[in-house]
Amino acid sequence: MSETSPPSATDTFAAVATDVVAKYDAELVDLRRDLHAHPELSWAETRTTELVTQWVERAGWRVTHPGPTGSTGVVAEIGEAPFVALRADMDALPVQDVAGEAWASTVPGVAHACGHDVHTVCLVGAAMALAELHERGELPGGVRLFFQPAEEVMPGGAKALIADGHLANVQRVFALHCDPGVDVGRVGLRSGSLTSAADRIEVRFEGTGGHTSRPHLTGDLTFALAKVTSELPAVLSRRMDPRAGVSVVWGVVRAGSAPNVIPGHGLAAGTVRILDAEAWAGCEPIIREAVHDIVRPYGVTATVDYLQGVPPVVNDPGCNAVLASAVRATLGSGGVTTVPQSLGGEDYGWYLESVPGAMFRLGTRTPGGPTYDLHQGNLRVDERAIGVGARVLAVAAATAHQRD
Repeated sequence: MSETSPPSATDTFAAVATDVVAKYDAELVDLRRDLHAHPELSWAETRTTELVTQWVERAGWRVTHPGPTGSTGVVAEIGEAPFVALRADMDALPVQDVAGEAWASTVPGVAHACGHDVHTVCLVGAAMALAELHERGELPGGVRLFFQPAEEVMPGGAKALIADGHLANVQRVFALHCDPGVDVGRVGLRSGSLTSAADRIEVRFEGTGGHTSRPHLTGDLTFALAKVTSELPAVLSRRMDPRAGVSVVWGVVRAGSAPNVIPGHGLAAGTVRILDAEAWAGCEPIIREAVHDIVRPYGVTATVDYLQGVPPVVNDPGCNAVLASAVRATLGSGGVTTVPQSLGGEDYGWYLESVPGAMFRLGTRTPGGPTYDLHQGNLRVDERAIGVGARVLAVAAATAHQRD
């Protein structure tokens, strides 16, 4: 007669989370479609905040509202300190929804093209499961939820939330992000750097302007602008450690309005992305120096506006192990896959400057179906991912206390 091992605490958490999330499955899908149809831009997530507040208060969570106006975002607690925190972002993007779903955005030029509606609803589902564990007396410690506004703007709503003191008594923090390159039912994990730092650079050029027949009598501003856009990346490849993975890409290059006029003003704007946190800290002064050195021979002045955006998301190995355990208990060993580091930016990295944590990639692609891209108006997600994300978040929060 063979003996079977009693279920682990993680398995028990997974069983409860599975039952609770399944009970709310249809309502969570409806909530996601509602949020998708009514997207709200950064710092304007008032309707989303109201809906989330209704859900978590009904489940017994203590709710406060962070943010500069106190009207966007939700911080909710259950149990007592110390806390494990779970974070989801809430804001949409200024992108036109062209996916053609029945629940398409009703707001012209605004869409949940990054999956934040899914993130929000996953955390709502996790809140329901954790409330049930708390009610049963089976939740090992306190949990704090961050429904965070304004992830899509730099330096991001995370900094405001942290400045308000909401990381106090938090020992670990977990988050998720949709990954349309991973099949639904699978979760992508990575220990160490998951994303890159992301900054914004804007260079304004000024010169005397003049006739294109006499470039020697004026500062050739257009030529100087072109030199900056092409040479700055080259300079950084020699001034910075190539292992840092520095990438400068321009999204705006603008000067002039006539083919025979050298303009007096111009603009180049783009992003700087860096894989390494230490290199990120020292990049700005090198960029400023390089821009001024490049334009100096051409009689043109350049003003550099540099906005330090977000640091890399660096997953703590111990917290990543908690996620791996949660995924295996929830989805089985086949539910875990390894994902590469991304050059995308995420303000979740600000939390990890102070508290250990980890983010997982939530698979949203229908197996065998097309792969969509984030920040595109045609983004579609397999809504079965909602239940997966909710369960993994809930089990990770409960399991993390068991590691203390």
